[in-house]
Amino acid sequence: MKICLISQNVTPGLLIFRKHFIRFLVNKGHEVYAFAIDYTPESLKALEDLGAIPVSYQLNKTGLNPIKDIRDTYRLYKTLKKLLPDVVFSFFVKPSVYGSIAAGLAGVPRKIAMLEGLGYIHTPCKQGMSLKKRLLQRVHGLLCSIGYAFADKVLFLNPDDPRDLSRVAFLNKSKLEVLGPIGLDLQAYPFSEPDLTKPIRFIFIARMLAEKGVFEYLMAARLVKARFPEAEFVILGGLDPDNPAALTKSQLDDVIAEGLIIYPGHVDNVRDWIADSHVFVLPSYREGFPRSAQEAMAIGRAVITTDVPGCRETVVNGVNGFLVPPWNIEALSEKILYLIEHPDEIKRMGAESYRIAVERFDVHKINPVLARIIIGCD
Repeated sequence: MKICLISQNVTPGLLIFRKHFIRFLVNKGHEVYAFAIDYTPESLKALEDLGAIPVSYQLNKTGLNPIKDIRDTYRLYKTLKKLLPDVVFSFFVKPSVYGSIAAGLAGVPRKIAMLEGLGYIHTPCKQGMSLKKRLLQRVHGLLCSIGYAFADKVLFLNPDDPRDLSRVAFLNKSKLEVLGPIGLDLQAYPFSEPDLTKPIRFIFIARMLAEKGVFEYLMAARLVKARFPEAEFVILGGLDPDNPAALTKSQLDDVIAEGLIIYPGHVDNVRDWIADSHVFVLPSYREGFPRSAQEAMAIGRAVITTDVPGCRETVVNGVNGFLVPPWNIEALSEKILYLIEHPDEIKRMGAESYRIAVERFDVHKINPVLARIIIGCD
């Protein structure tokens, strides 16, 4: 069977999020075409080594220029018309919409879209939704109404996303399905017990954006270190200088100079940093189903995150960690302090995280399920 995977980026889209799925499909004898907009010679080889056929295409991934979007969709349609695939599986916000339209126009027999999170425009802030976000939600809803009309099935990672999207889009509810986590290779994130003889370390892994909760994390860290100065706070993630709501380079330099956080810059092995930490913290305002939390849980770390879509799916409150209200610095710092004062809970909750990861996040269990949904294979 000829299958086209239409992603936005190579990394993380194909080489991190879909690597094992591509290998699974290839091993089943399928011909896999991997579409992305940012191939390099290295990533082309990496996809070829997986047994896939890389295909470059064009997509204005963040813009709202309808002329460019129509042009890109038409070009994608022409490519699919030549390939004549049996299945098109498109994922991420814009590819899921325009990939479905192009596949429908090209006469592809089966078209599956996946929305792995509603993204920035559906993420509230403490002050609520701005008028601009509400308008963008309506535009997104209109595009989804059109695009997903061409899809045979639309997959989501958490149950809140289809409900929230249905408020601004006309969706055929019989097409909607919640898959849950896309999973990860548990062998790449082996369990290790946290070393309680070391200073208790809390790790945040995300881009340093307001909606990821980086400012709440920093403010909670300041409150905690006032009582327990030996506690450590690590940030792994990049700056986003083009985002007005992001942590700035100057702000980052200030908290490093203050001794508030440990910031190693770019790291090649996030796994080792998680293993050297005790608790994973993600005070995000909204997620699809955060991979970083899955990685931390697989290694056996307690999780403190927010009671919001996507994040709440990773924690059973009081069992493998804590859920706190979004934007609530006091509640966040209170749970951090609790774990410093009760270190045995770190170990107990970490073991529970590992148990949940084994039950729910094993990509080798999830891939056959995803394949059955997409093409009916097992």
